[in-house]
Amino acid sequence: MRYVLPVSATENPPPPHPGADPRPVPGQDPRVQWGLSLAVVAVGAVTIRPMGLGGQGLAVAVLFVVNSAALLARGVPESRVPPRLALAWLSSGIVAAAALLGVGDSGTTYLFAYFVAGHVGYRLGTGRALALAGACSLLCAGVLYFHLGPGNPELPWVLGLTTGAPVVVGILNRTQRQAVRSALSAAESAERAARAEARTAVLTERGRIARDVHDVLAHSLAGINMQLELADALLETGDLEKVREANVKAHGLVKESLKQAQWTVHALREDALPLLESLTAMVESAGHHDAVTVTGTVREVPVQVTQNLLRIAQEALTNAARHAPGGVVGVDLTFTASSITLRIRNRPATRAVTPGVGSGMGLIGMRERVALLGGSVGAGPVTEGQDQGGWQVEAVIPG
Repeated sequence: MRYVLPVSATENPPPPHPGADPRPVPGQDPRVQWGLSLAVVAVGAVTIRPMGLGGQGLAVAVLFVVNSAALLARGVPESRVPPRLALAWLSSGIVAAAALLGVGDSGTTYLFAYFVAGHVGYRLGTGRALALAGACSLLCAGVLYFHLGPGNPELPWVLGLTTGAPVVVGILNRTQRQAVRSALSAAESAERAARAEARTAVLTERGRIARDVHDVLAHSLAGINMQLELADALLETGDLEKVREANVKAHGLVKESLKQAQWTVHALREDALPLLESLTAMVESAGHHDAVTVTGTVREVPVQVTQNLLRIAQEALTNAARHAPGGVVGVDLTFTASSITLRIRNRPATRAVTPGVGSGMGLIGMRERVALLGGSVGAGPVTEGQDQGGWQVEAVIPG
């Protein structure tokens, strides 16, 4: 069986480039910021006077250009502006806005101070933003109160004190932006974790199927191959009786392999296997009738538990048939509140044991299966009781 992993479960999006712009935040469209900035610049260009090529007009024009540049620079992504440069740029913007208040005779000179202060709260940390906004209020109020320059005398100095107020709006926008980005980052982390979990589940299922297929085919095909090679070698000696014996063993291994393959396919395709019924049918198909004993209250168990217990039982029964032919086999299934125990015992062989290949699973494979379920498994000789001299496999699964 071949699995193809979907792209969403196997591939993670590449990490952003260190110099890449941060992702846009829902509810904060950069185009709105650009539109507001351009609107302030346009209104200032129409209303602020005087503007010219000499004297006060030249000073107003230069300060207007500086203010416009400081305001439009807010559209530059944060990733492209180092923190120190941002602090210097915004500080110079506030000084230029206060100077424009003192030089311009009329118009909307005060708008630049308001908008720069708002962006201070959005771009800088809370402490620096409040300090810089306070400096903006004091500087603008001082320019108006002391009439520093030939500015508009009708503007009250209290207006200068309010120029730092928009910093609160900027801080709130920055807080919202950080919260939204944190939520987006957490969602992406959860998605990556879900993808990794899905990939792990697929790989675990691949491993389980690989073990099932290996257990069924590896030792059976090896045994068949050995018997066929033996028969081929015996043909040269002319001992037809031994050739027939090797042929019969090969046929027996083929039947055993088919039986195991049927159980494996059944376990892989069933959505919900009844543990007790499937275990009883398996034991009876191996030639052991009335061999299953149940202790406790039978309950439904997860499919993965059922599949692994059946594969362990199948391996134990196969080993009993190979290494203790004719020996009585007993299977005990015990249900408790906290665990399920499967115990398979076989008495010593009553017929001659013929050499053959070992199991493709063995105790290591059993431990791998049980470890996936958080349980334990043990195997060893029986040293007491009516089964003394035989062999026992015991698997304990929690839950």
